Amino acid sequence: MPAPLELDDDRLLPVDPASRAIARDLYASVAELPIISPHGHVDPAMLRDDIPFSDPAELFITKDHYVTRLLHAAGVDLATVGAGRTTGADPRAVWRAFAENWHVFAGTASGYWLAHELVTLFGIDVEPSAETADAVYDAIAARLAEPAYRPRALFDQFRIDVLATTDDPMDDLAVHAELAADDSFRGRVLPTFRPDAYLDPAAASFVGNVQRLTAANGTPIDDFRGYLTALEARRAHFIAHGAVSADHGVVEPYTVDLSDDEAASLYRRAVAGDLDAAGAREFRGNMLLRMAGMSARDGLVMTIHPGVHRNHSTATFDRFGPDTGHDIPFTTTYTQNLRPLLEKHGLEKGLQIVLFTVDETVYSREIAPLAGFYPSVFIGVPWWFLDAPDAVLRFRSAVTETAGFYRGSGFIDDTRAFLSIPARHDMARRLDSAFLARLVGEGRVSRAQAERIAVDLVTTVPKKAFKL
Repeated sequence: MPAPLELDDDRLLPVDPASRAIARDLYASVAELPIISPHGHVDPAMLRDDIPFSDPAELFITKDHYVTRLLHAAGVDLATVGAGRTTGADPRAVWRAFAENWHVFAGTASGYWLAHELVTLFGIDVEPSAETADAVYDAIAARLAEPAYRPRALFDQFRIDVLATTDDPMDDLAVHAELAADDSFRGRVLPTFRPDAYLDPAAASFVGNVQRLTAANGTPIDDFRGYLTALEARRAHFIAHGAVSADHGVVEPYTVDLSDDEAASLYRRAVAGDLDAAGAREFRGNMLLRMAGMSARDGLVMTIHPGVHRNHSTATFDRFGPDTGHDIPFTTTYTQNLRPLLEKHGLEKGLQIVLFTVDETVYSREIAPLAGFYPSVFIGVPWWFLDAPDAVLRFRSAVTETAGFYRGSGFIDDTRAFLSIPARHDMARRLDSAFLARLVGEGRVSRAQAERIAVDLVTTVPKKAFKL
């Protein structure tokens, strides 16, 4: 007999009956509230075009590196599951490889989200396995042919109020404009300014990107002031199309305050291809600081996502390309790295910075204390490798005693997997309810306080952090 796939109504809530009862009530008060997703990687063209999803493999597996990385670790070739640059993979074969390895997802955040999606969206009641693979595939494929499973219908079903995408600075944002002008589409889809490849001389595309940027601005590529003006112009373009944030996926949150002449000298060497690694680090650090200055002036919230070694496996990158599961975290520090930026801009009223990390040690040691003093600093919730049940509870314990509940970003799903958005937000709401229930049971917050905080964490808090 196939193993049943079931969801416990009280999943992630405390085990002890008294706390569970409190958590159950808190969760009930937020379970149906709209979703605010101010940072993610969903392609906006999916919502503009509203084309039906092609097959279960594409929907659940091939584009989700959370899934493909674990399959790869279990010995499945990434080509088998259609990852990255793979072409021609048979969707049913991809699904079978996934189903045969369903057990490797037990206890993981990915397994939790996948189970949620299969049960709540598609009514699947048996675990994927070699035995059930084809039947489950066929059941999902049949649903995908229905109008209720097209992207826009699911967007409405998910109760998404705000969805932010991540976009290249030179994007014309025509898709966002079309969605904003479409009276038949409900909700806000906002672009996010992501300038990493225009700020890092070590990026392979840096010179080409800067050439396009400065040419569009009508300034020579070696004119540093023109380069800055061009970046400001693109930020203004994004703001005109509804953007509320600028996202920085840096290797390290290093900042340094350089004079215009010093920065211009590094810039000219960078665009000439004559900047060494030390010089590139100084240029990146100065540009991160200058981005904070721009945010203080134009109001874009600055989010910083450091501490990941991208494309750790050269062989995998060469064969499959980026975003295929081999990005690995390393130690991050903020206190000294960010001090030049905060010395110059940290007390300016227009600046809001959200600090993320995949290094848990930095939550209580650095991020919470910084957010507990600087009005401009907000705590980014668990991201990437940490957006998992136990890690979320560790995060709440690490930051709350120092900074409280109101210095955070609100939950961030940071996902390319559209169907996982409600599963991720539901997980966060359950875990926050569980954490608050413990504080109520311990007499550390009142029941009335907990009821207000539970709602604020999914409404007021993200709206304030992202100026929504």
